[in-house]
Amino acid sequence: MTIAFTFPGQGSQGVGMGKALADAFPEAKAVFDEVDEALGQKLSDVMWTGPEETLTLTANAQPALMAVSLATMRVLEARGLDLAGSVSFVAGHSLGEYSALAAAGSLDIATAAKLLRVRGDAMQDAVPAGQGAMAALLGLEFDVAAEVAEAAAQGEVCQAANDNAPGQVVVSGHLAAVERAVEIAKARGARRAVMLPVSAPFHCSLMGPAADKMAEALANAEIRSPAVPLVANVLARPITDANEIRDRLVQQVTGTVRWRESITWLADNGVDTFVEVGTGKVLTGMVKRIAKEATGMAVNSPEDIDALMEKISG
Repeated sequence: MTIAFTFPGQGSQGVGMGKALADAFPEAKAVFDEVDEALGQKLSDVMWTGPEETLTLTANAQPALMAVSLATMRVLEARGLDLAGSVSFVAGHSLGEYSALAAAGSLDIATAAKLLRVRGDAMQDAVPAGQGAMAALLGLEFDVAAEVAEAAAQGEVCQAANDNAPGQVVVSGHLAAVERAVEIAKARGARRAVMLPVSAPFHCSLMGPAADKMAEALANAEIRSPAVPLVANVLARPITDANEIRDRLVQQVTGTVRWRESITWLADNGVDTFVEVGTGKVLTGMVKRIAKEATGMAVNSPEDIDALMEKISG
């Protein structure tokens, strides 16, 4: 069994996330306390009691999702998990890349929380509200979706932002351009093309100001080589050098999340078990569509932790 740990991105959050872990395991509670302290905010209260619209704010959702992933990791480690001894690779979807790096010891939890707060604020501030948008194009392969985005741009920005799974591509850019992309995609035979309820156009060139802010924040952050290789979003291949990690995290703000290619690379290089660490099961669903022969499992409850440790030790 060759294992990769994956870490979810924005959209997986929900009120109540991580509460069962905090109640059951002191190691998990300590992570939420550490994130609260790093941010100078009781983010755990927002996570556990809402309101949902406050949790969904990019600046809150990003460190909150990381906190649940790392709380899960700390519990697994307390139960005997040795990441380097049991797991061959880590990968994270968009902000999940920070969770993956923290899990692999490249970032400490407080640093990851602070970087994600900067990232969330910077991404939100990069484009005035109402000027940008994202849309999911379902049923088109990536090359076709990229052509649709290019045709829709018409002097504005419209780019393929997320290559999530076969026939599941997200485009991002100026509102009018993304609306054109939806209509062009339908004409090109998309099964569905829908605008997404997001607060900013992530992973496109409009995020340039956010990338500049992240370059500044990451330049001052301590980043170590991870205990296991990180399969980077913008490359869909593994990296371990701390300076390259810094550069790729900056590129990731404006670059395409190459998730389909990342999972394909992992499967082609021997990974047969994908474990989604944190909130939700979005990535596990994608694995089923990308690497059909592989096993996918989500670990985000005390019961899931027992099941994974049994699988690894067995």
